[in-house]
Amino acid sequence: MNVLIVRPDGLGDVLLSLPVATQLRSLLPNVTIGFLTSPTVAPLLESHPDVDYVRTIRFTDPLSELRRAFSQGVEAAVFLKPFRRLMWAAWLARVPIRVATGYRWYSLLANRRVYEHRSEFFKHESEYNVEMLSGLKLRPGKVDPPTLVLTDQERSAGAFSWATVSSPRIVVHPGGLSARRWRSEHYRDLAVELARTGYGVMLTGSQTERSRFEQDARSPTPLPAGIINRMGQLSIRELMAVIANAHVVVSGATGPAHMAAALKIPTVSLFDPRRNNLPVRWKPLGTGILLRPDVPTCEKCIGEACPYWDCLDRFTIDKVVAATGQAIEASSAFTILHV
Repeated sequence: MNVLIVRPDGLGDVLLSLPVATQLRSLLPNVTIGFLTSPTVAPLLESHPDVDYVRTIRFTDPLSELRRAFSQGVEAAVFLKPFRRLMWAAWLARVPIRVATGYRWYSLLANRRVYEHRSEFFKHESEYNVEMLSGLKLRPGKVDPPTLVLTDQERSAGAFSWATVSSPRIVVHPGGLSARRWRSEHYRDLAVELARTGYGVMLTGSQTERSRFEQDARSPTPLPAGIINRMGQLSIRELMAVIANAHVVVSGATGPAHMAAALKIPTVSLFDPRRNNLPVRWKPLGTGILLRPDVPTCEKCIGEACPYWDCLDRFTIDKVVAATGQAIEASSAFTILHV
């Protein structure tokens, strides 16, 4: 069977979809596994043993282009998230088996429906994803954490990028799409303190994240020696190689944290208290420290009207530096700290 896994959104979302491919490989002999994702995220899947081919689309593509993505022998499409136009495209392409959640009005476009409310946040995202295989009449098992593959040449290039700073090596990633983030100026102060303590530090992020960081964390003094700023300069594969040669990645609840976990690098992850960002659903599947403010879980951020509006300021520089040291020592456990 030729199965196309459909997940064309974020870096972390696609990473947490890889266990679907891994289980599919073990459950269906002679299966051909494809991924439909975005052009930005597609390089993540290069050389992965459980992915035979990758197709890319943009949400702005015309319907004819989306329909073409489901052609060329696709026998089953598994929608890990129900994107309406993509489900419509698969229906028009007459894909024989179309698996999706059964709780949307456009679920009628699927002919195999899985009834499970992800909004209840009982399980990890990777587990919800793997459960979608029940739509292929398979019985998924326990989820193994996703893995990523780098070539020896990529690993060597990643190691060389750290050559000018000391060890241990810490990636500090100030970016992320979340509406609630630790402030850019905190990340800058963290990088400075880590370098002062003796760590080698590299700042990573997209060009957009770099522009926001430079605007929000503006300072009259340049970054000190011991800090490399590669924000806006790394491709996804280069970021993977940099992370693979680090000792810890410090970030919010964002894609590079999941990337680090998949590369077996410890993480320090800063989570906000919103319900849709609960660690039970979104924690990296690796080792390290997860920091969460010791305030009530909220449905959504209501800004300064909230009595806990300063919740993320509870992550002090000293606490994150201490968590970084703990993460280096944490080789077989994942710890959640409420601060």
